[in-house]
Amino acid sequence: MYESSKPCHSHLPLVHQVQNLKRSLLAILFYLPTSFFALLLLFLLAYNGFTVFWVHVPFLAKSLSKPIVFSPVPEVGGLLRRWASSQATLSSSVVFAVKEENSVAILKTHFPIMQKSNFSLIPSEKFSFHRSRRARRHKRGLRSVRSEAPFPVFSARIKAFFAGNGSSRYSCKVRFFMTWISTLESFGNRELLAIESLFKSIPKACLVIVSKSLDSDGGTQILMPFLNIGFKVIAIAPDFKYLFKDIPAEAWFKMLKDGNVNPGEVSIGQNLFNLLRLSLLYKYGGIYIDADVLVLKSFSKLRNTIGAQNSDTKTGKWSRLNNAVLIFDKKHPLFFKFIEEFTLTFDGNKWRHNGPYLVSRVVSRVSGRPGFNLTVLPPSAFYPADWHRIRSLFQGPKDELHSQWLVKKLRQIQKQSFAVHLWNRQSRNLKVEKGSIVDSIISSSCIFRDSSLWSLYV
Repeated sequence: MYESSKPCHSHLPLVHQVQNLKRSLLAILFYLPTSFFALLLLFLLAYNGFTVFWVHVPFLAKSLSKPIVFSPVPEVGGLLRRWASSQATLSSSVVFAVKEENSVAILKTHFPIMQKSNFSLIPSEKFSFHRSRRARRHKRGLRSVRSEAPFPVFSARIKAFFAGNGSSRYSCKVRFFMTWISTLESFGNRELLAIESLFKSIPKACLVIVSKSLDSDGGTQILMPFLNIGFKVIAIAPDFKYLFKDIPAEAWFKMLKDGNVNPGEVSIGQNLFNLLRLSLLYKYGGIYIDADVLVLKSFSKLRNTIGAQNSDTKTGKWSRLNNAVLIFDKKHPLFFKFIEEFTLTFDGNKWRHNGPYLVSRVVSRVSGRPGFNLTVLPPSAFYPADWHRIRSLFQGPKDELHSQWLVKKLRQIQKQSFAVHLWNRQSRNLKVEKGSIVDSIISSSCIFRDSSLWSLYV
C-alpha cells in the first residue's frame, strides 16, 4: 500500500511550487492599475465584434490583375441600390453596387452590357432594390442592348438592303423603320398584323426592323412568309456605336456606359430605343412606326410630318404630340434638336418624358422658326382613339345604337386616318370581338387570306 502511494507523495514539492506561482501572479495582477483591465476588455469586445460581423464577399477573394478602384458615392445623397441582379452582365466601365446581408460595397469595375432581349447602373436617392416586375423589365432592357452588330456589319447590311443588292428594280424608295426590344417569343399576332397592314397598304415599302432578338434564325422564320411572296423586310441588331456616332447621342451613350448617367426607374432599354428611332431617321430619313401601328393607306403625300395625340376640338391647336409615327427627311434639323434634347434633359424616372413629351417640348419651342419645316396632323391621322378609349375599337356591337356608332366611327377612320395606333399597354390583353372596328381593319389588311391567324389575335 505504501509502495503504491509513494509516487504521489513524490510530486508534493511540485504542487507547492505551482501554488506559490499562482499566489505570485495574483499578487502582480492585484497591483496592476484598473486601466489595464479596461483595455483588455475593449480588445476582447473588438475581437468578438469582428468575428461576428465580418462578411465574406466571394468575388473579391480572387486575386485581381489590376488594383481595385472604389468610386466615390455620387452627390445624390442617400444609399444607392443596385438595379440589376448579380447575374446581369454589364459592358464597359459601370458603377455597380454589391449588396451583402450586413454591408454595401460600391465597386467600380468592368463587366460586359447585356444578353438577349423586352442597365441598373445605379439608381440613386431613395430607391430600393426589389425583384419586382419593374426590376425584371430593367434586366430585359439591359439584355436587349448588349450584343450589338459589329460596326461594319450594320452599316453594310442596311446599305445593301436599301440598294436592293445592286438592282434598281428592288431599290427602296419608301423606307420604313420599326424597333423591337422584347423577346422573340413576344413578337406575336399583333406585330405580324402591323407588318401585314403595312405591305397591304404600301406593297413597295421596305421595312427595317431593328432588333437583336429578331436578327436570328427564329426571327427569319417569322418573317419568311413575307419574304417568300416578295416583300422587302429585314431584321438587324442595333449598332449603337455606329448610329450614335457624330451626334449628341454619342457622348451621352458613353457617359451611360461609364456609369455617369442615372438610368432611373423606367426601363433603360425603352429609353434607349426612344433615342434609337430618332437616330435612325436622322441618319437615313424615312418613316418610323411602332410595332402596334396598323397602316391603312399610303404615306406618299406626307413629308416631315408628326401626329398630334391630343388637340383642342374648337381651335384645332394641339396640346400633345406622339412619336409612334414619324415621317421625316434625312438629317432634318428638328431631329438633331430631338436628340440634343434627349441628352440634355434625360430623366429615367418619368414615363414618356424621353419620348412623346420630348417631341412635344421641342416642337413647341421651334415652331415657326426658319429651317424647322414640319406638318402636325390632327389626332385622327394616327391616333383616332386615345389610349383610354382604345377599348372601344375592339368591342363588337352591343345594341342598335352602339352598332350605328361603330359604323360611323369606322367610316371616319377610313376617311381621315392613315394609321391606327393600338396603344400596346392598354390593348395587349383585349380580344378582337366580331363586328368591331379592329375586326374590320384586320379583314381589310389581310394578305394571307388562307390563314386563320388573325382570328386568334389578342
